[in-house]
Amino acid sequence: MGHELIWRTRTAAGLRMPESDAELVIQTERPHLEANLLVASADEAARRFCAAGGEIIAEPFDIQIGRCAALRDPWGNVLVLLDGSKGRLATDAEGNVIGVEQRSMGRAAAFAPAQPPDEGDAARDEEGGDRVLPHSSNE
Repeated sequence: MGHELIWRTRTAAGLRMPESDAELVIQTERPHLEANLLVASADEAARRFCAAGGEIIAEPFDIQIGRCAALRDPWGNVLVLLDGSKGRLATDAEGNVIGVEQRSMGRAAAFAPAQPPDEGDAARDEEGGDRVLPHSSNE
């Protein structure tokens, strides 16, 4: 595709979009596509989204980089809201995720090692099964 690799895990990779801070995430964890939106606060954005007519599929929960919520708009589209309140993914020289750079006033304050994939963040899908939701490297 020609996009620069930002980060990668065993089941996903983040690619930098040209002339932008946006990233394209490709993954092999789920067969369906979902839109992931970076917001300042997943909890606040989910509250406002519901007040505007959306519904919560998965209440806001902790993920490696911050908080996440899964929502459905009035037309049935699923959206995932992510915030980077805990920091951004830290990588080694090859782009492999090795932890999270915790942020404090725009600077890396500390480093937390990555969680193993089997301890990933899960939400309940409509059928009651677990599904892993994505991680983002954006701040």
